[in-house]
Amino acid sequence: MKILIAIDGSKSALRAVKYATTLSTALAQSPHITLVTVHDDTGLRHLAKHLPKDGLEDYFRELSERDLKPARKLLDQANLPHDMVIKVGHVVDQILATATAGKFDMVVLGSKGRSGLSDLVLGSVAQRVCALAKQPVVLVK
Repeated sequence: MKILIAIDGSKSALRAVKYATTLSTALAQSPHITLVTVHDDTGLRHLAKHLPKDGLEDYFRELSERDLKPARKLLDQANLPHDMVIKVGHVVDQILATATAGKFDMVVLGSKGRSGLSDLVLGSVAQRVCALAKQPVVLVK
């Protein structure tokens, strides 16, 4: 079973990792776990022309490593092999594209992430992933 876990650095995302870890121990075979973190670059695209060539990429990589560190630690403690994917773009689109391209069997994510006011206006990432994903989606409170 291939499990994609969306990570945004929130407590809810970390609970999603804990849930996937518990689920993995209950499965007969060890799953393939991939952590994905996505950074929305909409507000920063105009800065790219004013920064060094890899400046924005380096910035997103540093953010991603910080967000992924606690999740990776939990998976390492559970002796569950995993890999990571760092994406930049529209969060929902990137999660869905990763899930489809990687032929994942399940997407696990926290029910509440770090986003704030935009959730009230547009609906949450979790709601949109649930509505649009072709795979089963598990939301963890």
